[in-house]
Amino acid sequence: MITLKNVTKNYGNLKAIDNVSFEIAEGEIVGLLGPNGAGKSTTMNMITGYIESTNGDIFINGYDIKKQPTKAKSNIGYMPESTPLYMDLTVKEFIKYMAELKGIDKTIKIENINKTINKTGLSNVQNKLIKNLSRGYKQRVSLAGTLVGDPKILILDEPTVGLDPKQITEIRSLIKSLGKKHTIIISSHILSEISQLCEKVIIINNGKIIAKDSPKNLENKVANDNCLLITIEDPNKKIDSIIKKFTDIKQFKFIKDNNDGTKQYMAFPEDNKDIRKTIFEKFAKEGITIFELKKVEATLEDAFIKLINKNSSNIDNNNINKDIKKGGN
Repeated sequence: MITLKNVTKNYGNLKAIDNVSFEIAEGEIVGLLGPNGAGKSTTMNMITGYIESTNGDIFINGYDIKKQPTKAKSNIGYMPESTPLYMDLTVKEFIKYMAELKGIDKTIKIENINKTINKTGLSNVQNKLIKNLSRGYKQRVSLAGTLVGDPKILILDEPTVGLDPKQITEIRSLIKSLGKKHTIIISSHILSEISQLCEKVIIINNGKIIAKDSPKNLENKVANDNCLLITIEDPNKKIDSIIKKFTDIKQFKFIKDNNDGTKQYMAFPEDNKDIRKTIFEKFAKEGITIFELKKVEATLEDAFIKLINKNSSNIDNNNINKDIKKGGN
């Protein structure tokens, strides 16, 4: 459905995108992640044909975005982070205007507009001026403008930015439902959102792809084997002396003091052993109350930070090595 082959984008001497290749299959919901300035927006703008790559090939549903731009772009609906809305138009007028811009056939235009209004939950407000809508409904209008014409591919840049929790939940549910009939690329700084919505994640840093995998696989790669999070009440301050008696804990780390007088620690067992039962028995014998004991699960955010830090560190080391070879200080 979407194929990038050895794509590079240069701005003068700056290489914004460096030899990037990936494929997104039909019906996939894919998260595009990276820190600010990593190349996410440049990549999305090249996929949509808004800017042209310096080198490499981009195919949209089999069409070359450079050689067959009209056919390629007809497959794409793009929702930028700050979609311009015409505030003095009604919802229906705006969606109709977007349909006309896309050149939708007159014989199916009205049907398509009404279908889009229903799909995005805008039926009750279709005759209201956009300026009088809540932020959540404005976001739905933006999405409707992207969706009208029923493009096969939806590219959504920060689709829930600025929304309240209820509105975020509604937009996420809507995107999830759209994923049944559309291929979707989502760029978002809310990593929990990507983890919930996406089957695959592509992480970009410094113009290069540093990871392509499912959120779950990325989380598993950085998970601490059998690491435990323990919250205790220790009125007699015995914890330090007790931990020294454990031969199967390689590290016991203080995390924080809680407002209710409890303390939080992380325990790292030797050889991936299950030490929960031992902890319960020994702590109880010493008068230490356990309020919570659970395995620590890695999140997509953990994976993202670790991968970005590792990549940035490798780049710094490479630069140092180049300077040494050049005789730099």
